[in-house]
Amino acid sequence: MTEAVTSDFELDSRLAADSVLIADGPLSQIRLMNDDRFPWVVLVPRVPGASEWIDLDGGQQRLLLAEINQVSRHLKQKPQVAKLNIGALGNIVPQLHIHLVGRYPGDAAWPGPVWGSGQAQRFDPAVLAERVEIWRQRLR
Repeated sequence: MTEAVTSDFELDSRLAADSVLIADGPLSQIRLMNDDRFPWVVLVPRVPGASEWIDLDGGQQRLLLAEINQVSRHLKQKPQVAKLNIGALGNIVPQLHIHLVGRYPGDAAWPGPVWGSGQAQRFDPAVLAERVEIWRQRLR
């Protein structure tokens, strides 16, 4: 049986600084990366101490996979998205988090990885609020 998400969950400060909460899914915080160069969402399971996929029980893994699929489908619908990059690196931020990045030829890092590719271009605050609201509507 899936262990309940607890109130002991604490978001890593680097994820908090680089992203904005869109919504809470059944298992994860769904967050928009504050980088206007890429359509980029991060899922952070609200499971204290989880740093690897294997730290989740089977039910939690299934919930996370469903969340990955749901967000990925929405990213793939964006007209410019030709490829989805999905990754859980954790080399700098050990807290388990899954990156979902919509990629397209000619984007700021194409064809290389988005990590370590230039400086993030923060959204204008009004645009950021608009993007978050669009995501919230998509996920309803």
